[in-house]
Amino acid sequence: MSESFNERLRLIRFRRKRERSTFREELRIIPKWLVWLCVALYIVGLIIGLAVNLHNFQTGDPIFPDESVRHSPFLSCFYLVLLITLVAITLSGVLFMLGYVYRDARRRGMNAGLWTLLVLILSPAYLLIGLIIYLLVREPLPYQCPQCAATVSARFNFCPSCKYNLHPACPQCQREVSDSDRFCPYCATELTHAPKPSPDLVSGADQQV
Repeated sequence: MSESFNERLRLIRFRRKRERSTFREELRIIPKWLVWLCVALYIVGLIIGLAVNLHNFQTGDPIFPDESVRHSPFLSCFYLVLLITLVAITLSGVLFMLGYVYRDARRRGMNAGLWTLLVLILSPAYLLIGLIIYLLVREPLPYQCPQCAATVSARFNFCPSCKYNLHPACPQCQREVSDSDRFCPYCATELTHAPKPSPDLVSGADQQV
């Protein structure tokens, strides 16, 4: 069981090498409406918190953080803004993480709801362990076939449009290798990749069918 799981992780990491997205592009996956919602809630929280705190200064009710700052409304409001900001950053980070996992899992053909729920359950007790597990085992992104440029799933072994071998294997050790490898990285066997058929031949064959 452990050996098959490790082999699965190796294949996932190998096939994810095709991905060339940057950290900024990954952040864009987070829904914009979620970002603006967090900003709006933060502003509302500031307005309500400061209004209540200043009102308590006038009425003599308990103020934040305690009575030691009653002589300085500015200092009291500063502490309150700092606390609200820290809480907002923490909650926004959790929401952004869940939004990212949901959108990213959907584009990878995974069960978005299940993975989002798993990350949510593990986050309070184990911090980012749920996100780390997701990032380790998530499926590679769909990509374009090197032969016909059709969008194919990372799970496909052959392109459904032109039958191009998407995941060539070493003839000696049967491990998956890259199209550009001249020698197998696992057993050093010299590799001979099949030549790619020309697009004209592929389109002609499709027309005959």
